[in-house]
Amino acid sequence: MSARLTPGDEAPAFTLPDADGNEMSLADHKGRKVIVYFYPAALTPGCTKQACDFTDNLDVLAEAGYDVIGISPDAPEKLAKFREKENLKVTLLADPDKKVLDAYGAYGEKKNYGKTYMGVIRSTIVVDEEGKVEHALYNVRATGHVAKIIKDLGI
Repeated sequence: MSARLTPGDEAPAFTLPDADGNEMSLADHKGRKVIVYFYPAALTPGCTKQACDFTDNLDVLAEAGYDVIGISPDAPEKLAKFREKENLKVTLLADPDKKVLDAYGAYGEKKNYGKTYMGVIRSTIVVDEEGKVEHALYNVRATGHVAKIIKDLGI
């Protein structure tokens, strides 16, 4: 498990396939602020709530200069189903080998009902226009998280 990122760190570069199989890089967003959020699995209740919250607030975030990217270990085909079923507008990227999740400290040991296992740690990283970490939030809740980000960013 990689160390968690902290404000001021260089955001790890990445290139991943989107829901349509097209490659997308963090570098594609240079000059814009980017909210990169990591979630465990498409088409699950908490992840759906979070993705819908980001979609519902996309215009507000875009007007404030933020792009939103959701990353999970799902295959692009599953992300496409998720996008279609929930009418999502956020960019969804696939990281099946979990390299980007690991680089951002969003994959590691979790505990649930007394069991310890490896999994995706629901996290949100805000990257500034220069590619530096502005905010690094780990173990966030799926519900109410987007409203908290908007408040914390002063939008």
